[in-house]
Amino acid sequence: MDEKIIQDLWKAAQGPWETGVLPSTEQLSRARKSIPNTLPATGSRLDSVQRHILEEIVPAFNGGSISPNYYGFITGGVTPAALFADNVVSAYDQNVQVHLPNHSIVTDVEFNTLGMLADLFRLERSTWQNGTFTTGATASNILGLACGREFVLQKAAQRNGSQVTSVGENGLLEVLQAAGLSGIQVLSTMPHSSLVKAAGVLGIGRANVRNVCSADNVLHFDMDVLEKELARKDKATIVAISCGEVNTGRFATSGAEQMKEIRRLCDKYDAWIHVDGAFGIFCRGLEDTAEFATIKKGAEGIELADSITGDGHKLLNVPYDCGLFFCRHHNLAPQVFQNANAAYLSSGPSEGPSIPSPLNIGLENSRRFRALPVYASLLSYGREGYSDMLQRQIGLARAVYGWIYDSPAYIALPEATSKPELLDQTFMSVLFRAKNDNLNSELAKRINETSRMFVSGTSWQGAPACRIAISNWRVNVERDTALVTEVLNQVAQL
Repeated sequence: MDEKIIQDLWKAAQGPWETGVLPSTEQLSRARKSIPNTLPATGSRLDSVQRHILEEIVPAFNGGSISPNYYGFITGGVTPAALFADNVVSAYDQNVQVHLPNHSIVTDVEFNTLGMLADLFRLERSTWQNGTFTTGATASNILGLACGREFVLQKAAQRNGSQVTSVGENGLLEVLQAAGLSGIQVLSTMPHSSLVKAAGVLGIGRANVRNVCSADNVLHFDMDVLEKELARKDKATIVAISCGEVNTGRFATSGAEQMKEIRRLCDKYDAWIHVDGAFGIFCRGLEDTAEFATIKKGAEGIELADSITGDGHKLLNVPYDCGLFFCRHHNLAPQVFQNANAAYLSSGPSEGPSIPSPLNIGLENSRRFRALPVYASLLSYGREGYSDMLQRQIGLARAVYGWIYDSPAYIALPEATSKPELLDQTFMSVLFRAKNDNLNSELAKRINETSRMFVSGTSWQGAPACRIAISNWRVNVERDTALVTEVLNQVAQL
C-alpha cells in the first residue's frame, strides 16, 4: 500500500476531527451513486479502487469513533496502540480457533489478555480468566444466557431424577420435559435490548424476559418479587443484572450486600446470575475515592455472578467487533459450544499451560485475532491510563449534567432532588429532554443537524428524551463541555 495512503489514514484516525460528525446530503448522494449495481466483468486496478473508496465512499462515513463529540450508541474510539495492533491483525490474519502451542502464540496472547482484563476489573484471575472474545456485547449476552440455560436446566433435571440433563447434547425441549418445566425465565430490571434478543435466539423467548423492578425505582430490583419468581416450580430462572442501564448509565444493584443477597437467593433456587456489564464493568477500574464511591458501589459484588458481559469497542476504545465474556464455571461452556466428533479440531497433548481452544467455548469456529488490539492497549496505558481516560469521561458527563440541571431550557433525567445527588450518581451517560414539548419532539434531530455533535434519541417514562453517551478516549473536559453547552444553547434558541 502506498506510504502516503497509510499516513493519511493514520492522520484521519488519530488527528483532530476537522469535519462534521455527520456527512452532508451531497456526500451521501455522491457515494451512493458511485456504488456499482452489478459485479464488474473484469476487475479494476488497485489504485483505482483505492481512489474510489477514499474519495467517494469515505467522505460519506460519519465521525463515529473518530470524533470525540459523537455521543451516540456508546461509541468508543480507537487508541493509537489499538489501531497499530489492529493493522498487525489484518496483515498477519491469524485464525484464533484451536490452541496449538507448537504452532502459534495467538491463543496464549488471548488467554493472558483475558487475565489482564480480569486485573483491570478487579476480578480474581483464578476464577475469572475463563472466557473468550466475541463480536460484541450481544454475542457475549448470548453466551451468558446459553451457559445459564445449560446450568439451570441441568440442575432442574437432576432434581427430577432424570439422566437427560444437557441442552447442548439432548436439545431444549427434551431437557425441559425431563425437568418437568414449562420454560425458562430471565428476570431483570430494564434490560438492554441485546439481552432480550439473546433470549429470542436461544429459544428462551423474548416474552420470558421479565422486569422485576422496584415500584419506587424502576432501575432497581424488587427483592420480594424476585424471590417469589425464583421460587416458581414451573420455570427455571436466570437473573440478569444491568450494570448499567443503557439510558441513564445507572446500576441495578446498590452495593455488595445486595449482590450477596441475590447470590444467596439464586443458590437457594438453583438460578444463574448473568451480569450485562457492557460499559458499567469499567467503573471497577476506578480508584476508591469519595468522588466515585456511589457509581463504584453499583458494580460491587459482580464477582459473585456466574457470567459477565463486557464490551471492548465501548470504554476500552479498541476497534469494533470486540466483545468480552467471562464465566466462573470453566467446564460449562464446552458442554454448550464444543465441536463434537471433529478430531482434526483437537489441540492434542500439550506440556504448556492449560488454555482452552476458543472454538469449543464460543460461537465461532473461525475468529479474527480480536485480542491483540486489547493486549496492545492494556500494555500501553495500564490501569492508570484507563483510569485517567474514564475519569475524563465522567468529568465531562458531570459537567454537562450540571449545566443541564441549571438550564431554564432543559430537564435532567431521571429527575433528582438536588444537583449534588444527580452528579454523584452520574457515570458516563447524560439523559435529558427539553422543557418545551414542541422542541422536545425533534430535539435529537435538531442537535444532530448542527453536525457539531451527535446524540441518540430515546424515550424515558413514555416521553421523548436525548442521551449523550461519553466513551471516547480523546475527551477533553473543558473543550467538550464548551462545545456541548454551546450547541444545546443554540438549539434551545431556534
